[in-house]
Amino acid sequence: MAKKLFGVDLGGTTVKMGLFDETGGREQEWEIPTRKEDGGERILPDIAESIRATADAQGIAKEDILGVGMGVPGAVIDESLVPQAVNLGWKNKDAGKELSRLTGLPVAVGNDANIAALGEAWQGGGKGFRNLLLVTLGTGVGGGIIADGRILTGAAGAGGEIGHIHLEDGETEACGCGQYGCFEEYASATGAVRVARRVLADWDGESTLKGREFTCKDLFDAAAAGDAAAKAACKKYGDYLGKGLAICASVLNPEAIVLGGGVTKAGEVLFDLLKPSFARCVFPGCAAVEWKLATLGNQAGIVGAAKLILDRVNG
Repeated sequence: MAKKLFGVDLGGTTVKMGLFDETGGREQEWEIPTRKEDGGERILPDIAESIRATADAQGIAKEDILGVGMGVPGAVIDESLVPQAVNLGWKNKDAGKELSRLTGLPVAVGNDANIAALGEAWQGGGKGFRNLLLVTLGTGVGGGIIADGRILTGAAGAGGEIGHIHLEDGETEACGCGQYGCFEEYASATGAVRVARRVLADWDGESTLKGREFTCKDLFDAAAAGDAAAKAACKKYGDYLGKGLAICASVLNPEAIVLGGGVTKAGEVLFDLLKPSFARCVFPGCAAVEWKLATLGNQAGIVGAAKLILDRVNG
């Protein structure tokens, strides 16, 4: 029988799970609830039980399972230890060791953003590139770095936190990390709204966005409809996005930058907005970047988790 892999994407509300073959083919996908009571003590036993039940239902013997990969919302050390995952209730949790004990299988654990980047590099928008940066533009700005086909985790497992690159002095609103002037304060979905509100505050003309609450989608829709203030705000947003990505590119020299997250529903227009600022700010030797949109969506985590354990097993 062909060897199988399990990929797990552990979120604060649900645990996404997938059964894969060695080529990355997805054979089954499902979800279970994340039970966070009692400091998250039920999470790993629930995952182990779900893996056992699926293997039994599919008639898969333990010797035909290469292992389990898992992405978690927090830093990870040595593909096992999670120092802290606040929204799971975990502190100094050796998740890899415990899940391996519960399943009797090899387990590799990684940060969820890094795992998503690995998934996009293996089967998604970054396929074919061995050096890439995945940037997720959602409520915040997340990053995952793939260097020579492997996740770049850093000394404490916190590599890729590009949302907290410092872009602006004099910022008065705090970022979620407690600092001021971070990249994600301007380039996230909420950041786009912040930038737009500041543009509107100084805008003398009319705008469909004035005097009401609006979302990042509303902003891009208004710009597409010809609203001059919205177009100016989108340009300003693109300036921030391009500048932040130019800093990343100048450090990492990636072959490709893959954009994912809710903001990318705006589509290819994002590239048009960011490229002028990127070209102005990037080190020339790092400017030759291919721009891609992520394609795996919510499945990136389970795909990347499967690839993580496949790489571990294959050395």
